Amino acid sequence: MSNLVRWEPFREMLSLRDAVDRLLADSFVRTSDWFGEGMPAIDMYETKDAVVVKATLPGVKPEDVEIKLTGDVLSIRGEMKEEVETNDRNYHCRERRYSSFNRSIGLPVSVVADKASAEFENGILTLTLPKSEESKPKVITVKAKK
Repeated sequence: MSNLVRWEPFREMLSLRDAVDRLLADSFVRTSDWFGEGMPAIDMYETKDAVVVKATLPGVKPEDVEIKLTGDVLSIRGEMKEEVETNDRNYHCRERRYSSFNRSIGLPVSVVADKASAEFENGILTLTLPKSEESKPKVITVKAKK
C-alpha cells in the first residue's frame, strides 16, 4: 500500500528560506563576539570569603578599563582603540572591531568595595570582591536539652 502525501507548497518555501538563512549566516562574519554584542563575557563564582568575577577582554589595555561598584551592582566599562591608520596598508580582510563596551551585573551578596582587587593577565580581568561580614554564612550550634 502506498501513502499519498498532500503537496503543500508553503512547506518547501519555508525549508528553502531556512537553507538561504543558513547559507547567508555561514558566508558572513558572525557578530556573536563580545564586541558585536557590546559586552564582555564573564564568569562569576562565589567562594567562602569572596565573589570572584572573570571577564574576557582581548586586546584591551588595563588602562582603558574602568570598574565601578555601586551598591550590589558591578560595572565594567572600557574601550578597544583602533591602531593608528596608515595609508601603506592594503587590507584583504578586516574583521576586528574597535568599540567601547559596558557590562553591569548584580552581585549575589554584599561585598566590601574598599578591599576589592583587580588583576589583568592575558586578556582576562579577574576581580576579587571580599564578602561583607553580614553576608558570610554563620554556623549555629545546636544544643540538646536534658
